[in-house]
Amino acid sequence: MQFQNPLVRGELLKRYKRFLADVRIETDDGAEDVVAHCANPGSMLGLAEPGVSVWLQRNPNPKAKLDWRWELTDAGSSLVCINTGRANQVVAEALETDAIPELTGYGAIRPEVKYGNASRIDFLLQDSDRPDAYLEVKSVTLSRSSTDGEPTAEFPDSRTQRGTKHLQELTDMHQAGHRAVMLFLVQRGDCTHFRPARDIDPVYADALTAAVHAGVEAICYGVDVSVEGLSVKSRLPVYLD
Repeated sequence: MQFQNPLVRGELLKRYKRFLADVRIETDDGAEDVVAHCANPGSMLGLAEPGVSVWLQRNPNPKAKLDWRWELTDAGSSLVCINTGRANQVVAEALETDAIPELTGYGAIRPEVKYGNASRIDFLLQDSDRPDAYLEVKSVTLSRSSTDGEPTAEFPDSRTQRGTKHLQELTDMHQAGHRAVMLFLVQRGDCTHFRPARDIDPVYADALTAAVHAGVEAICYGVDVSVEGLSVKSRLPVYLD
């Protein structure tokens, strides 16, 4: 996935009201403070400290309320895509190009299909000679060191009742005879494996373990992140404990 417009580097001044950020960018006329849309409902733990380097994209929609979108943060060891909306775009491209081996061979890829209890599955994969596959995608931006010092991708970075609901609905789909897949997309390039953030949301962590034991597949892929764009990288191990 390539960014539609060139990204502009800036300094984060503050994030507020979850979806807004003040950023100082350099222009031909000197420094300018702008307001950017922050497409991330989570806590953005470790990624929204004042003073960090961030990258903005000018909003291509002339009717948008804000001229700028916050796309990337420099976490030191990696650039991180904080725009959660990019995850489905990256996965859609990966499905079309067979970049995720576990999800190849489906003739139809349908995004945002209604299912469950007033929910929409991110992707419904269909083919005439195999069960439908219900694919839920979660954008992962949090990384912390494990006990052995390895950088661990973790989800969620704040409590998520909605995420827990999705796991139950995936379990229901599996029990109804379909394939159910939970894909964690790590939108940074510095992690070696994935674990649920049990200290942040133990209910979600327990629900993920229960879903996997019930037959839901949990897979994780990292992402190559650059100021030009994003692409799926290698698979990362998933540990539930």
